[in-house]
Amino acid sequence: MIILKNHSLKKLNTFGIDASARYFAEVSTVNEILEVLSQKAFLNARKLILGGGSNLLFTKNFNGLVLKNNLKGIELVKEDSDFYFIKAGAGEVWHNLVIQCVANNYSGLENLSLIPGNVGASPMQNIGAYGVEIKDCFFELEALNIADKTIHKFSNSDCKFGYRESVFKHEFKNQFIITSVTYRLLKTPVFNISYGAIEKELQQMGITKLTIQAISKAVCSIRSSKLPNPAEIGNAGSFFKNPEVSNEEFLLLKNKFPAIVGYNLENGNVKLAAGWLIEQCGWKGKTIGDAGVHKLQALVLVNYNNAKGIEIYGLSQKIMDSVKEKYDVVLEREVNII
Repeated sequence: MIILKNHSLKKLNTFGIDASARYFAEVSTVNEILEVLSQKAFLNARKLILGGGSNLLFTKNFNGLVLKNNLKGIELVKEDSDFYFIKAGAGEVWHNLVIQCVANNYSGLENLSLIPGNVGASPMQNIGAYGVEIKDCFFELEALNIADKTIHKFSNSDCKFGYRESVFKHEFKNQFIITSVTYRLLKTPVFNISYGAIEKELQQMGITKLTIQAISKAVCSIRSSKLPNPAEIGNAGSFFKNPEVSNEEFLLLKNKFPAIVGYNLENGNVKLAAGWLIEQCGWKGKTIGDAGVHKLQALVLVNYNNAKGIEIYGLSQKIMDSVKEKYDVVLEREVNII
């Protein structure tokens, strides 16, 4: 295994930010991870585990060790009368896993088609789209404790999933390296088409009989039409979380801004559409230098050419300030800032 110095990360993050790592190594097995971590030079070094690079923004060079997680493999590890249990290496491309599960009629991930990134990030972020979140089909994961070099298993409840949240973003942040994730997928599909434009897209596709393959195709079509391809325009997908307010706060906002968009949650609160708030503040399609807000989706910040990470971060702060000023609503970044 080769450990590189001052290695460029530009092609390893979907924003295309030109940052570098003081030390960099690609690891394909747990033993390779242990080999790197055991080196004396890295015992006290800052560490960053890099997957698909699709949910982070580099605002400066990383003065530490970056490990590119390339642990692969997708396998059916067990099944019962109702479920398939599919285990995937953390370095697998997320959409490749979805494609394989959909092709084999393993139901549960179809609404999460075409989300950028790798498998290891899915439980960290509790990724979600079109009415489905990872917590709905997550069974367990395995992760290496960086401090004591032991493998731990985490159940669904252990992960403390929330909206784009898990224990790995808070209590155990930077303490574990996820090596594999096992999903519990349905043998008899439960179709979820009520969220977003899936039902309308299926009608336009002429679909009369629902299948997970049709839903996956519809989701891919919707995402492709609304979201920029990171290979063409640097971006990390949705940059902000949809903010949550109490029902009382929502009613006050609704009285002042009748067109405001909100979705009722099971806990009695209301989730606001961050993209709508940003668009109403006039940011959709705006640019400051090479940093901008996408012309079709105000939730997406983009690097149109050679923007610096700190410039995109500055743009995000201006957006947050304007939403706070107009609506008294605090936006929170979904993207991890490095």
